[in-house]
Amino acid sequence: MLVHIVMFQFKEENKEENLVQVKEMLEALPEKIGTLKSMEVGIDISRSERSFDLALVSVFEDQEGLSLYATHPAHLEVVNVIKEVTLLSKVVDYIR
Repeated sequence: MLVHIVMFQFKEENKEENLVQVKEMLEALPEKIGTLKSMEVGIDISRSERSFDLALVSVFEDQEGLSLYATHPAHLEVVNVIKEVTLLSKVVDYIR
Protein backbone atom coordinates (compact mmCIF):
# COMPACT_ATOMS: atom_id res chain seq x y z
CA MET A 1 0.00 0.00 0.00
CA LEU A 2 1.11 3.55 -0.73
CA VAL A 3 0.28 6.27 1.79
CA HIS A 4 0.03 9.86 0.52
CA ILE A 5 0.06 12.63 3.14
CA VAL A 6 -0.41 16.31 2.29
CA MET A 7 -0.51 19.27 4.66
CA PHE A 8 -1.75 22.72 3.66
CA GLN A 9 -1.30 26.22 5.03
CA PHE A 10 -4.28 28.39 4.06
CA LYS A 11 -4.41 32.10 3.31
CA GLU A 12 -6.03 34.17 6.07
CA GLU A 13 -8.74 35.58 3.80
CA ASN A 14 -11.95 33.53 4.32
CA LYS A 15 -9.81 30.89 6.01
CA GLU A 16 -12.51 29.11 8.02
CA GLU A 17 -14.93 28.91 5.08
CA ASN A 18 -12.18 27.72 2.74
CA LEU A 19 -11.07 25.02 5.20
CA VAL A 20 -14.60 23.63 5.39
CA GLN A 21 -15.08 23.78 1.61
CA VAL A 22 -11.80 22.02 0.81
CA LYS A 23 -12.37 19.38 3.50
CA GLU A 24 -15.80 18.58 2.05
CA MET A 25 -14.47 18.47 -1.50
CA LEU A 26 -11.64 16.12 -0.52
CA GLU A 27 -13.95 13.84 1.47
CA ALA A 28 -16.13 13.40 -1.62
CA LEU A 29 -13.25 12.02 -3.72
CA PRO A 30 -13.25 8.36 -2.55
CA GLU A 31 -16.71 7.90 -4.11
CA LYS A 32 -15.48 9.33 -7.41
CA ILE A 33 -12.01 7.82 -7.78
CA GLY A 34 -11.70 4.04 -7.67
CA THR A 35 -7.95 3.90 -7.02
CA LEU A 36 -8.39 5.93 -3.81
CA LYS A 37 -8.77 3.20 -1.17
CA SER A 38 -9.29 5.54 1.78
CA MET A 39 -8.91 9.16 2.76
CA GLU A 40 -8.90 10.96 6.08
CA VAL A 41 -9.04 14.76 6.18
CA GLY A 42 -8.56 16.85 9.31
CA ILE A 43 -8.54 20.52 10.22
CA ASP A 44 -5.84 21.47 12.72
CA ILE A 45 -7.02 22.15 16.27
CA SER A 46 -3.69 23.12 17.83
CA ARG A 47 -3.29 26.40 15.95
CA SER A 48 0.38 26.45 16.93
CA GLU A 49 3.10 28.32 15.08
CA ARG A 50 4.43 25.00 13.72
CA SER A 51 1.14 23.53 12.58
CA PHE A 52 -0.45 23.49 9.15
CA ASP A 53 -4.17 24.17 8.76
CA LEU A 54 -5.39 20.98 7.08
CA ALA A 55 -3.97 17.52 6.52
CA LEU A 56 -5.06 14.60 4.40
CA VAL A 57 -3.95 11.00 4.54
CA SER A 58 -4.91 8.86 1.56
CA VAL A 59 -4.13 5.26 0.71
CA PHE A 60 -3.60 3.62 -2.69
CA GLU A 61 -2.63 0.12 -3.79
CA ASP A 62 0.47 1.40 -5.56
CA GLN A 63 2.14 4.29 -7.37
CA GLU A 64 -0.04 3.75 -10.42
CA GLY A 65 -3.15 4.24 -8.28
CA LEU A 66 -1.75 7.51 -6.95
CA SER A 67 -0.87 8.64 -10.48
CA LEU A 68 -4.41 7.93 -11.71
CA TYR A 69 -5.81 9.86 -8.74
CA ALA A 70 -3.48 12.80 -9.41
CA THR A 71 -4.77 13.22 -12.96
CA HIS A 72 -8.45 12.41 -12.33
CA PRO A 73 -10.79 15.31 -13.26
CA ALA A 74 -12.50 15.26 -9.83
CA HIS A 75 -9.13 15.60 -8.09
CA LEU A 76 -7.99 18.33 -10.46
CA GLU A 77 -11.14 20.31 -9.63
CA VAL A 78 -10.19 20.23 -5.94
CA VAL A 79 -6.57 21.09 -6.77
CA ASN A 80 -7.72 24.24 -8.59
CA VAL A 81 -9.61 25.42 -5.50
CA ILE A 82 -6.72 24.52 -3.19
CA LYS A 83 -4.27 26.52 -5.30
CA GLU A 84 -6.44 29.61 -4.90
CA VAL A 85 -6.86 29.41 -1.11
CA THR A 86 -3.51 28.11 0.15
CA LEU A 87 -0.04 29.54 0.65
CA LEU A 88 1.97 26.37 1.05
CA SER A 89 1.72 22.60 0.98
CA LYS A 90 4.02 19.73 1.91
CA VAL A 91 3.74 16.10 0.89
CA VAL A 92 5.10 12.73 2.02
CA ASP A 93 4.53 9.45 0.14
CA TYR A 94 5.64 6.14 1.59
CA ILE A 95 5.07 2.40 1.22
CA ARG A 96 3.26 0.71 4.07
